[in-house]
Parts: sequence; structure tokens; C-alpha cells
Amino acid sequence: MDMNTGGVIGLGGIGGGVAQCLQRSGQLAAIYDVRAEAAANVPGAPPMSATPRELAAASDCVLIAVLNGAQTIAVLDGPDGVLAAGKPGQTVILLSTVAMADLEAARALCDAAGVTLIDCGVTNGPKSAQNGLICLAGGSDADLAAAKPIFDGFAQQVIHMGGPGAGMAAKIARNTTYFGCMRAGYEGAVIARNYGVDLDQLTMALAGDPNSGGGLEGALSMVKRPDPANDPAETKVREYFQMLMLKDLEVAIAEAARFGARLPMVELIVENALSTSGLEYPLGQPIAD
Repeated sequence: MDMNTGGVIGLGGIGGGVAQCLQRSGQLAAIYDVRAEAAANVPGAPPMSATPRELAAASDCVLIAVLNGAQTIAVLDGPDGVLAAGKPGQTVILLSTVAMADLEAARALCDAAGVTLIDCGVTNGPKSAQNGLICLAGGSDADLAAAKPIFDGFAQQVIHMGGPGAGMAAKIARNTTYFGCMRAGYEGAVIARNYGVDLDQLTMALAGDPNSGGGLEGALSMVKRPDPANDPAETKVREYFQMLMLKDLEVAIAEAARFGARLPMVELIVENALSTSGLEYPLGQPIAD
């Protein structure tokens, strides 16, 4: 099947940006979101499809950017789902971060319908509307080559992580590392703040060649945001960050458990999510009595 047009399901921070990119490139065939008002995130887009099935019928490729695994299965399956459109040879690109078990369930549904599923973790989400997404893709060489016109329409870079499943596994591994750095940044900032060290200067001290132990400045990105006290908008930003962090780290814990392993650092981050997110104790968590 030719891969000239894409339909985007889920018009939040990632999906809305992807849809904007495809609209600019002339490749956006359809959009769908359970929230009718989400269409406003994509000016000039086609009218909102009534169902995922209708969107799939209008699109060469379906891009799914929903919140979690349950929502992914819901938009694929059932009489109104993507796969009910009956288009063998179609490609689905899953941009959502989901547990590997949910990915396996989604792949089984797609395989049964003769539809190709590319698992594609994404980073650089704030730049999604500026063709800034970095895609961690899992699938065969042939499947990624066929989907290249769509990736070219919205992505900054596609990193082929390996065969089916490797893209999602890479995203989960990346999240584990990223949020670990955020926790380290919070604890480093406790020392810095209590001794009056300027956080911008500390960021410079963390910069450098990542191959030589540098390149860690992103660890301070959350602690350098505005103080959320008496700032409802900033509090909401941090609460949203915390929700995404916990969702992704719970996936990491579950995946490690499948191999009989624990992730104690990740468990610590989850236990101390409020301070890691900057919602309490900016000068350090108190020592318990």
C-alpha cells in the first residue's frame, strides 16, 4: 500500500503536533480524538472523523498518540476501531508509550488483520509541532522503508532500534534513564540551593562531551523552572510532568519484573515523586524524626 497520507488519533501534546506537521506537508488525511474540542489544536485539519474506523478508511497510515495501552487497544479493536476498516497492508505507527504486554496485544490484533504495526517511542515532545520529534522505531527494514514518507512528514530523526518491540523497549529504557537524571538533578540542586550556587552556573558545570562524562545539564531542567508556589499554571505543569513520569516509571518497574529484576532507583523516584517534580521541598526533603 502506498504511504502518502496519515490519520492521527489523539491530538494532545504529541499527536496534535504530528497532525500539524502532516497538515503543513499536505499529508494529513484525517484526525480523531474523544474530545471534539481537540480539533482546535490542528488549524486547517479535515473535519474530525466520527470513529477510528472512519479515520483508518481515509488514511494510508494511522498514527496513534493516546495516553496508555488500554486506550491503544480501544482505538484498534471493536466495530468502530481502526482494524474494522478492513485494510490489509495498512500501517499503524504507535507513538504512545505502553507496556510491552499491551504492545504484544496490539500487535496480535494487527497481525490478525494483516496490518503492520511499527512501535515508535518518541522524544523531544515540546518540538512535535516543529518537525522536532526523535523517533525510536521498532520494525523490519522493509516496514520502516515503506513508512518513510510519513516519518519524513513529521519527524526530525528516526532511529531504527531493531525489530518489532525494540522501539518501545528503547523508549522505556530511555525514560528510566531520563527520570533517574531528573532525580539526581533535584538532589544536586538541594546542595546548590542551600549554599547559594546559581543553577544556571551549575548547568554549565554539567555540560560537556557526553562521551567523557558530560552532557548532564538536562538533569536540572525541572528544578530550574519557576517556583510553583502561588502559581496555579506552573503547578499544573509540574502535576502533568509527575503524572507522565509515574505512568512511564510504573511501566519500567513492570518490565523489569518480567525478568525477575527490581529497579530500586526507579522505586525511589516513584516514592518521592512530589519532590522530584518540584511540588514540595525545594531545599531538600527533611530528615525524618
